[in-house]
Amino acid sequence: MSEKWRQKTLLIFPFAVLAAGMILTSAFFLHTYRQIAFEHTSALCETILANVPEAEPQVLEALKEYHSLTEKGLSGNGYLGKYGYRADDFCRGFPLGTVLFPILCFLAAACAFAAGTFLSRRKNRERIAGLTEYLEKVNTGAGGTLIPTQEDEYSHLQDEIYKTVTALYQTREAAVAAKRNFAENLANIAHQLKTPITAAFLSLQLMEREIPGACAEQVKQQLNRLNRLEESLLMLSKIDAGTLPLKREAVDLYTVLNLAADNLSDLLRKNHISVAIPENGCMEFAGDLEWTMEALINLLKNCMEHSSPGGVVHCDYAGNPLYVEIRVWDDGAGFDAEDLPHLFDRFYRGRRGTPGGIGIGLALARSIFALQNGTITACNLQNGGACFEIRIYRH
Repeated sequence: MSEKWRQKTLLIFPFAVLAAGMILTSAFFLHTYRQIAFEHTSALCETILANVPEAEPQVLEALKEYHSLTEKGLSGNGYLGKYGYRADDFCRGFPLGTVLFPILCFLAAACAFAAGTFLSRRKNRERIAGLTEYLEKVNTGAGGTLIPTQEDEYSHLQDEIYKTVTALYQTREAAVAAKRNFAENLANIAHQLKTPITAAFLSLQLMEREIPGACAEQVKQQLNRLNRLEESLLMLSKIDAGTLPLKREAVDLYTVLNLAADNLSDLLRKNHISVAIPENGCMEFAGDLEWTMEALINLLKNCMEHSSPGGVVHCDYAGNPLYVEIRVWDDGAGFDAEDLPHLFDRFYRGRRGTPGGIGIGLALARSIFALQNGTITACNLQNGGACFEIRIYRH
C-alpha cells in the first residue's frame, strides 16, 4: 500500500508544485500592486500638503471618498487625460526586481514541473525499454537475462512477464520433447511396416507364378499403396525430427520445374496431359534441388489428376530481391471451398481427392518448402482451375 501511495505522490508532485507556484505568483503580484498604489498615493498627498499645508482637512476628506470609490471599482477612469496625462507618465520608477522576482518564481515552478515530468517519463521509457529488450532476447533465443528488480509501478508487470516467459519455456520444451517422441514413434512404425510389406511382395510374386489372375493385381496395388505410405511416414518422421538432409546450393527454377515434369513423363503421357513451362531466364534461390523437385512433383501430380485428358498443367516463375515465386495451376474444376483450409493438413483427403491417395503429398510439399524458408498457398482461379503459389525467400 505504501508503494502505491509513493507512486501517486511522485505523479502528483509536479502538478502540485506548478499550482503552488501559480498561486504564490498571483498573490505576490497582488501584494506588490497594493504596496505600489499605497506608496504613490502617499507621495501625491505629501506633495499637495507640502505646497498647500492648510488643505490637510480637504485632502484627508478626499482620501476617504477615494477609498470608498476603490471599493466600488475605478476601472476605466481617465480623468487626468483631459489635462494631457497618460498612463506611461506615471510609475516610471517602478523597480525592475519587483517584476522579475514573481516571474522568476513562476519560471522556477514551471521548470520544476517540466523537470519532474521529464524525469518521470524518462524513467518510464527506460523501464519499458528494459522489459522490451528482455522480451526481444527471449524471442530471438538469446536467453532471458534477468532484469534487476526495482520497486516501482512496473514491478508487478515485470513479475508477470517473468512468469509468462518461464511458463512458455516449459511449454516449448514439453512440445519439443513430444514432437521428438512422435517423430521417433513414427519412424519406428515406418520401419516396422517395411518388413511385412517386403515379405508380402515376395509372396505375391510366388503367387503370380503359380496362380496368375486378377486378384494378384489387386493385392499388388494395395501393397504399392502401403509401400508409398511407409515411405511417406518415414519422410515425415525425418522432417519432424529435423533430420531431413537438405543442401544449400543454387537451384535454378526453370531446371527444377523441368526435372519434376520429366519424372512424371510416363504418367503425363498415359493421361494425355502436357506441362507448359515458359523460359523466363535464370532465376535462382539457395536450396536443395532434389527435395524441391520432390515437392514440385507432388504439386504437378495433383494438377494432373484433376485435369481432363488433353489438358495442360501450367507453370510460371519470377523473382525479386526478396523472394522467388513459382506458380502451378490447371484447367480443372478447382478446389472445393470446404477443402481449401485443410489442403495441406496431413492425411486430409478432400471431396475431390484421387481414389487410392493417402492425403500426404501436399503436406510434404509444404514441409519441404518451409524447411527452405518458403511458403505455399492454394486458391481457385477466377476463370476456373486450381492454383498453387510458392514463395521462397532469399534471406
